Amino acid sequence: MLNRIDLRRGELPADLRGLLPRAELDVSVAVEQVRPIVEAVRDRGAAAVRAATRRLDGVDVPDPRVRPEVLAEALAGLDPELREALTESAARARRVHAAQLPGEVAVVVAPGATVTQTWRPVERVGLYVPGGGNTLPSSVVMNVVPATLAGVGSIALASPPRPGTGLPDPTILAACALLGVEEVYAVGGAQAVAMFAYGLPDAEPPVAPVDLVTGPGSVYTNAAKRLVRGLVGVDAEAGPSEVAILADDTADPRHVAADLISQAEHGELSAGVLVTCSEPLLDAVEAALAEQLAATKHQTRVTAALTGRQSGAVLVDDLAAGVRVVAGYAAEHLEIHARGARELAGQVRHAGAIFIGPHAPVSLGDYCAGSNHVLPTGGCARHGGGLSVLTFLRGVQLVEYDEPALRAVARQVVRFAEAEDLPAHAAAVTARFPA
Repeated sequence: MLNRIDLRRGELPADLRGLLPRAELDVSVAVEQVRPIVEAVRDRGAAAVRAATRRLDGVDVPDPRVRPEVLAEALAGLDPELREALTESAARARRVHAAQLPGEVAVVVAPGATVTQTWRPVERVGLYVPGGGNTLPSSVVMNVVPATLAGVGSIALASPPRPGTGLPDPTILAACALLGVEEVYAVGGAQAVAMFAYGLPDAEPPVAPVDLVTGPGSVYTNAAKRLVRGLVGVDAEAGPSEVAILADDTADPRHVAADLISQAEHGELSAGVLVTCSEPLLDAVEAALAEQLAATKHQTRVTAALTGRQSGAVLVDDLAAGVRVVAGYAAEHLEIHARGARELAGQVRHAGAIFIGPHAPVSLGDYCAGSNHVLPTGGCARHGGGLSVLTFLRGVQLVEYDEPALRAVARQVVRFAEAEDLPAHAAAVTARFPA
């Protein structure tokens, strides 16, 4: 089933990215497809959102704001066991994310001179929760918990409407109510991102633009994020799910197969990549995949995902080479099923999240590990990280100098200004010390 790439018995190239599996459709291609939607929302506001929703989601939503009583009804009707699961997920996420809160640090640079690093939350955020092929109330938890802990004062959330109701899935609405999110919109995809970025001044009530947009979504949602980046902040591009598994001959092939299937279950563009130094393990994983696929519910989409060009198996000479391969791949999720898994994890520089050992499957992280499941995909883990409290905070430096402290460094400031031909910079200092 898995396309095999054999990198044994040879020197690995410095840049492995061209050799490893990746999806055909990337965000840069999708940008031009969603540009008309984003520009229409910018220019025509609520009417453009309604038209895009009608065309793309097949439902007419005259007023996308979800009424408070609808949120309350969704929470009242939530399955008690799912409510317990959401509550536990949120509690664990709060414990992990609360520990990420940075403290204020004051540094005395010289007598009378202090620079303090402090943190301020963004004022307003737009959180996106997908709702197309799968309902993801867990993504409400992953977005809302760190934003709330960071101290964000205004939180809006959008999720696609469903035909028949014109509302997001009731479990998503219930999760919003459970976590105290009151501003919820039945808007999906690129039009939701554009609504957050530009606001809807013509809606009733108006939708205020946000400062930051976060949350997972399709390649088209992420293309819209790329278009509005700069006007607003955006988090990492969290697109179709992907897992890389680094395994040796100690791995249980049934676990490896189950974990590949679990991420492929997200959709046909999802990716599963096994990197191993054991060909017998790979053969055993293939056999386990065939057996487990026969029993899985979403067999068609899983098969399409695991046989697509974005998935495959990579054979390497040893675990050291395997570490280089998975670091080059820069997976959203990396599992390590091998001897010395914790030490190997320390050697991997690029990954959204690393799941260590046989009892930490990615699906644990999707729901109840306490970690965040909104993570960079498509190799973006090389330069970005997952959603955290820090995503919603901005560093601010407080600079305090008294007169003697400024005087002590004035000559150096003037010399810099002269070297850069910026005499007014120098004058801004010397004006404070008239002859």
